[in-house]
Amino acid sequence: MKEVLREIGMVARALDSISNIEFKEYDLTKGQYLYLVRICENPGIIQERVAEMIKVDRTTAARAIKKLEIQGFIEKREDTHNQKIKKLFPTVKGESVYPFIRREHDHSNRVALAGLSEEEVETLFSLLQKVRKNIEIDWDFVKKGNKRNY
Repeated sequence: MKEVLREIGMVARALDSISNIEFKEYDLTKGQYLYLVRICENPGIIQERVAEMIKVDRTTAARAIKKLEIQGFIEKREDTHNQKIKKLFPTVKGESVYPFIRREHDHSNRVALAGLSEEEVETLFSLLQKVRKNIEIDWDFVKKGNKRNY
């Protein structure tokens, strides 16, 4: 069997490493930019939804979000209907960094997809979505405390 997941992992780690180096000048580290992007693109999102989008556990998301808040990239606001719910919003500082993160993302996409036809890109995208959806089933299952059968 081809080591597809190994290849996907190497691509993800290489891109993450590049981003961590390039975003260092903005004091964004260890994948914090992923959270900031989701919050900038979804102002008012709740922490649990951000964790779900990035596919991390709540504790990991809470730590990263707290750090972004301390650094002044985001702020938490109480929901007008339910004070227990804290909504996440980018600050002016967070919004000012977002375009740079988007440019880096777009550049990485161009580099990664160089030499592929539009049809190949569409096929790759469609296949990766299928892979993600398959994995999400196990992710939800394990996240609820279950064990997978190997």
